Amino acid sequence: MDAPKSCTPEEVATVNVISAKDLLGSNYCYLDVRTPEEFSKSHIDHAFNVPYMFITQEVIWMGSSNIQFIDSSLILKKDDHIIVGCNSGGRGVRACVDLIEAGYENVSNMEGGYSAWVDAGLTSSGDKPAEELKSKFRP
Repeated sequence: MDAPKSCTPEEVATVNVISAKDLLGSNYCYLDVRTPEEFSKSHIDHAFNVPYMFITQEVIWMGSSNIQFIDSSLILKKDDHIIVGCNSGGRGVRACVDLIEAGYENVSNMEGGYSAWVDAGLTSSGDKPAEELKSKFRP
């Protein structure tokens, strides 16, 4: 059995929003790791929402300590091509590290997150102003 893969944030592949849009038109999946509240405001079409951060009154669970994130990530296969996005890129890169260390092979972080997607005019949310679509949340 292979030893678990080690990964640092600096080693995570990054794609810009224009490249991400093109890749999502092919065989790539989009994993949105924002909270359900952020996701419900607006999101990329056909995205899977698996929050990286789970907040309770007692504690904030993140990443590998968040069993819900690890278990929910099983909706994707370890050899799927996955683009991970959050609001601005921070949670996304940390989620990528955890996924790579869990054995996912083709994982990239979307640079700038959903805010960059909105700023590039790629959203399909109709007439809503860009600032309404972006989250003010910062982990």
